[in-house]
Amino acid sequence: MSAVTAPPAVSRPRASLGKQALRWAPIGLILFAVLVAVFAPFIAPYDPNSQNLLGRMKPPGTVSRSFHYLLGSDELGRDLLSRLIFGARVSLFVAFASVILSGVIGVLLGMLAGYARGWVEVVVMRLVDVFLSIPAILLAIITVAVLGPGLINVIVVLALTRWPRYARIAYGQTLGVANMPYVRLAAFMGASAPRVLLRHILPNIIGAVTVVATLEFGLMVLFEAGLSFLGMGVQPPTSSWGAMLSSGRNYLATAWWIATFPGICLFLLVLSVNLIGDDLRDRFDPRSQ
Repeated sequence: MSAVTAPPAVSRPRASLGKQALRWAPIGLILFAVLVAVFAPFIAPYDPNSQNLLGRMKPPGTVSRSFHYLLGSDELGRDLLSRLIFGARVSLFVAFASVILSGVIGVLLGMLAGYARGWVEVVVMRLVDVFLSIPAILLAIITVAVLGPGLINVIVVLALTRWPRYARIAYGQTLGVANMPYVRLAAFMGASAPRVLLRHILPNIIGAVTVVATLEFGLMVLFEAGLSFLGMGVQPPTSSWGAMLSSGRNYLATAWWIATFPGICLFLLVLSVNLIGDDLRDRFDPRSQ
């Protein structure tokens, strides 16, 4: 009776290459968007606010002696590619600033509530429940209506409306870490509360906070675009993808490119950020190992 030989191992280089491409493509797209936003004044072919009424609503690829519109022009004759490039700067700046500000506020309050307990825990977590009970976009619209539109006000509004999510995550993680022996020993040996929070608790919860911040980044981009779409965000003539969508919706039948290209940019940016967030969540979640 002949021995049964095991089939040779089948290599899957194409599958591994495809998986690596899916993993690195979102990162590459985010880095490309950041580079475009940083070097916008050197990359944009025209001034994003320069108007040319003779070249208004020109289709993509229009070439003449006085202008060359690679992605077309809007209703005021402004180059759409230049406005997209400078719009990336606005969206990324608002998202980065609001995520950092809301993350710092939420994480500090959440750690303080989970470590101090008592009345501090009650006040902070009830305040979190109040903020989370109101739809975020509605709360942002109400706050912008009170403070007024503008770039800085949009950042402040988004930070003030999104910090409770960080606080809840930091609070839950701190409750599990605060009872660890090394944390209790540090407090027993006289370490102050700020030192215990920043030196012993924060490094152990930073993974979960990073995942939340990554997912919140894409949401901040959408919130900024939504507020600008409603006319309550960045004000004209500053270019913003949401404002470009708002102005382009009136010309979908005659100039589809005005709203289509900003929508594609928003879709690709938010999709890339969400894919990176999902990958980070799988990496930091021990149950997925």
